[in-house]
Amino acid sequence: MAADIVLLGPPGSGKGTQAARLTATYGIPQIATGDMLRAAVEAGTSLGRQVKAYLDRGELVPDRLVVDIIRHRLAEPDTHRGFILDGFPRTVPQAEALDTLLAELQRPLDAVLYLQVDRQSLLDRLSHRAEIDQRSDDRPEIIAHRIDVFLDQTAPLIDYYRRQGKLKLIDGERPPEQVAAAIDQVIRSLG
Repeated sequence: MAADIVLLGPPGSGKGTQAARLTATYGIPQIATGDMLRAAVEAGTSLGRQVKAYLDRGELVPDRLVVDIIRHRLAEPDTHRGFILDGFPRTVPQAEALDTLLAELQRPLDAVLYLQVDRQSLLDRLSHRAEIDQRSDDRPEIIAHRIDVFLDQTAPLIDYYRRQGKLKLIDGERPPEQVAAAIDQVIRSLG
């Protein structure tokens, strides 16, 4: 099964769990943009040096650089059967830049999976995770801010992909195995 997918979901939606499962089940690599940016910096590539300059100044990496890194990643052989893009796009301009790149590569997105979880459930999940993992970014006020930022930034993106007919809403409130089954059903429908 080959599929080019964007996986969207707020912090605490189970996105990481589902992306890892999709990779294991379908052999489609998860492309986590944050990991790729760190890897480019570590590798000391020309792109990595540009990324590092922004990070060292505490600035966001410009969309064009992120798209260039994605372009390089999609040239690798393991992506020929598909990819799961995680962490990008986050805004409509990023989605437009991604669409332009994928049009150049003649591989339009097959689907955008959005794991829907209500705000209170996200707060509960992340608060529970903070108790277990002791993560500094999981303090209640930071959790609430991260969720609000995601929801504010992503709402226009949801509409963007809905208008394209690519948005597939997945009920992320259900247990992980039921979420996985719903995702599998969408992926099977693509073939």
